Amino acid sequence: MIDFLIIGGGIGGISTAARLAPLGKTVVLERESALGYHASGRSAAMFEPNYGAPSTVELSHASGELFKQEDGGFLSPRGVMFLAAKGEDEAFKRSCESFDAAPMELQQAVDMVPILNVDAIGNIAHHHSGEDIDTDRLIQWFAKSCRAYGGDVHTGQEVTKITKQSNGWEVVANGEAYTAKMLLNAAGAWVDEIAILAGIPPLNVNPLRRSMARIPAPGGHDVSQWPMLLDIHENWYAKPDAGSLIVSPAEEDPMQPFDAWPDDMVIAEGLARYQEFVTEEVTRVEAIWAGLRTFSPDRNLVIGPDAADPSFFWVACQGGYGFQSCPAASQLVADMIAGQAPTIDRKVIQALDPARYA
Repeated sequence: MIDFLIIGGGIGGISTAARLAPLGKTVVLERESALGYHASGRSAAMFEPNYGAPSTVELSHASGELFKQEDGGFLSPRGVMFLAAKGEDEAFKRSCESFDAAPMELQQAVDMVPILNVDAIGNIAHHHSGEDIDTDRLIQWFAKSCRAYGGDVHTGQEVTKITKQSNGWEVVANGEAYTAKMLLNAAGAWVDEIAILAGIPPLNVNPLRRSMARIPAPGGHDVSQWPMLLDIHENWYAKPDAGSLIVSPAEEDPMQPFDAWPDDMVIAEGLARYQEFVTEEVTRVEAIWAGLRTFSPDRNLVIGPDAADPSFFWVACQGGYGFQSCPAASQLVADMIAGQAPTIDRKVIQALDPARYA
């Protein structure tokens, strides 16, 4: 019998598998043909530990050591530049305090990012700690760690039936039955659907779409050393990527769980908001895509045993923070299941507890 059966092979599921594999037989079932296909594979891939709810910030800061030390490190310098329009002094001040960002002179910012439109910008701040995450290598490292302890990772597995049994769970995927003592729900945007299949009350969460557009490097500049650009209201952001620039309208449009695609009008609106802050016109889009980010109503992650059945364990609602929090979040899962004292503060654990939605 399987000890830990994890449904979902995004960053939440595969990082949890790596932590649980040393504790018992672990199996991951991922519906798509590859790990990290949906939200994880469409992430902006930034490590900004001051971003998110207080519980998320705690998890992210606790994740920094793994990112920097394991397997040669998974981070590379990027930085984040916060842009405020003229007349937004108070909002800019609050943003600086929230992200621990230091104001900078406009000319200093233009020296760093030559396309900034100084006629439209009132204030600029810079935060050095924002870093790029090598997301693909991180996913594969966790998968390798899982397999090293005898864990199995299966892709292309459509779960169609889940039955509660006296000694655990039976899960049917692609016609094959798996029996497990504990079932972990790490199904991303599909967490409620998996819960319903298992006869567990859903969280009643609604995935939110986030779109991206890749544009050529503005003005032919070398953008590789540019920081991520972020409007202080998060109405758009831009980030260098493989010699081009990714621009997102940063929308949060409620969607049903599916393989998301972008809305052309939303992309156009986001590019227009971005263009107000820069001098280079967007004349061509190289590619567009979208992903679904799933939040709980209070924006805290949902990590812990179900209130009604502790053999059903939630690893859910990571929103846009799955990568940056996964080392500490997955270790917390393992500590809770193994009965070990977590290093994470108990108030944070309470904020993550699924019992708050029982």
